[in-house]
Amino acid sequence: MSLNYKPKKIDKVVIFGHRGLIGSALINELNNRKYKNIISVTKIKLNLLNHRKVNNFFLKKKPDIVIIAAARVGGIYANKTFPFNFLYENLMIQNNIIGASIKYKCKKLIFLGSSCIYPKSWKQPFTENDLNLANLEKTNEPYAIAKISGLKLCETFNRQFNNNYPKFITVIPPNLFGPNDNYDNKNSHVLAALIRKFKIAKLKNQKKIEVWGTGKPLREFLYSEDAARIIIDLMELSEKAIYKHTKGKFSHINIGIGKDYKVSDLVKKLVKLSNFKGKIIYNSKYPDGVKRKLLNIKLLKKILPNSFSKMTSNNRKFDYYLKKEYLNLTKNTLKKFEKDSSYNLPI
Repeated sequence: MSLNYKPKKIDKVVIFGHRGLIGSALINELNNRKYKNIISVTKIKLNLLNHRKVNNFFLKKKPDIVIIAAARVGGIYANKTFPFNFLYENLMIQNNIIGASIKYKCKKLIFLGSSCIYPKSWKQPFTENDLNLANLEKTNEPYAIAKISGLKLCETFNRQFNNNYPKFITVIPPNLFGPNDNYDNKNSHVLAALIRKFKIAKLKNQKKIEVWGTGKPLREFLYSEDAARIIIDLMELSEKAIYKHTKGKFSHINIGIGKDYKVSDLVKKLVKLSNFKGKIIYNSKYPDGVKRKLLNIKLLKKILPNSFSKMTSNNRKFDYYLKKEYLNLTKNTLKKFEKDSSYNLPI
């Protein structure tokens, strides 16, 4: 395979996890760019934990490009309560897909990582060189270990079989926000969890809202459609173009906006938006998680210097999204997410 290979609009692109927050945004972006052969499959039709079924899928579909957006994900509560699921399921999903991608000679693979792969206590913002330099945050350590394992599978494949050229890439995003977020009580991340709390308080006329932790941690947020555009921009680059900047030292790339928000500031935005007149209680008995995890995006700006000129204000998108999601969230929607949550033993 040429190191100058660039995807064609007729290439078969498969997205695993196409119904989720980032997966659905990636589908939209590929459609906007007129890709003709976009492949997706639901977890009901294909159990990604099943090695044989995943291999049969690849044998039948023969994709050219693979994007792994499928994962067992969740916030602090889910990670702390169901650590085995987060480690085992994510290891199995990514091992099965990456293994099949190698076996069936896919031309390019993009694996979605997470900013939780970086050390709990380290200088900010995190650069790509900061991986494995100190201890991970305990509340989501199993998930982080799984994501690091997927990253290392991609990196070692490139090193051993592709002369360090990045045929398999790991993209490290910050917290994402946008359409198709998860509002499940166990699985939601910080932003969706807060929107859910304020909506329930409004529906039930509650006089107080409890927020986990101190409200002091900082989180970086990137709009899912901007993340999808950056990911497809990276997908469309040749291995040679990316190698020019990474020099084969690593195969993972941070993406983000380089700015973060205090959790307490998010709460203040929602108090104003919802016109909540009750009491906000920060319960410090619950964990904060890592205090801060801001991503350094200097490498991304070198690889994709024109990508950021296409971004409109992240602040405006953030405020618009909060309002839209808060207003659109209904009692029936919340019930749907509760029904979707399952943490059975996956073996």
